[in-house]
Amino acid sequence: MRDAYQEQMAALNALLGEMCETVGHEMERATQALLEADLELAEQVISDHDALTERSAEAEEMAFELLALQAPVAGDLRSIVGGFQLVAEIDRMGALALHVAKVARRRHPFRVLPEEVAGYFVEMGRLAVELAGNARRVLASQNHEDALALMEDDDAMDDLHRHLFTVMMDRDWQHGLAAAVDVTLLGRYYERYADHAVSIGRRVVFQATGKTPEQLQEAG
Repeated sequence: MRDAYQEQMAALNALLGEMCETVGHEMERATQALLEADLELAEQVISDHDALTERSAEAEEMAFELLALQAPVAGDLRSIVGGFQLVAEIDRMGALALHVAKVARRRHPFRVLPEEVAGYFVEMGRLAVELAGNARRVLASQNHEDALALMEDDDAMDDLHRHLFTVMMDRDWQHGLAAAVDVTLLGRYYERYADHAVSIGRRVVFQATGKTPEQLQEAG
C-alpha cells in the first residue's frame, strides 16, 4: 500500500510540474503576442488553454483517487490536500496568461503598450516564465529549502510593478486613460502570476514539513 501511495503521489507531482511548464509557456507566448501585436499567437494561447483545463481535471481526479483508495493520514493527507490547492494555484497562473493574450487580441491591430513601458513587460514576462520553471523544479524535488528560495524570487516582479506606476503617474504621460487602464491591468496580471508561483512554494514547504514558512523561520 505504501509503495502504491508513493508512486501515485509522485505521478501527481509530476503532472503538476508539467502543468507549471505549460503555464510558463502560455505566459511566454502571451507576452510575445502582447509586445508584437501578434493576433495569431494570441489566438493560439487562448485556444490551447482548454488543454490546461483538461490536465487540471486529470490532476484533481488523481488526488481524489489517492483520498479514496489509500486512506491517507497525517503527512500523507496533508500532501494530497495540498495537491488540490496546487491545482488551483496553477490554474490561476494559466488564467492570468489567458487574460494577457485576450488583451493583445482585443487591441489588435494596435500595440497595447506604449514604448515607455514595453521594456518593463519584456522583463516581467521573462521573470514570469522563470518563476513557473522554478515552481516545476520545486514540485519535482519536494525540497522545502528550494521552496523557500522560490518564495523570494518574486521580489524583482514586485519592483517592476511598482515602477510601472511611477511611469504612468509622471506628468509626461501622454497616452490617455485607456492605455493607463491596460497597463495597470496587465501589470496586475503579471504580479498575481508571480504571487501564485510563490504560493506553490509555500504549499510545498507545508507539505514537506508540516509548518508554514513563518513557523520555520521562527524555529530557525
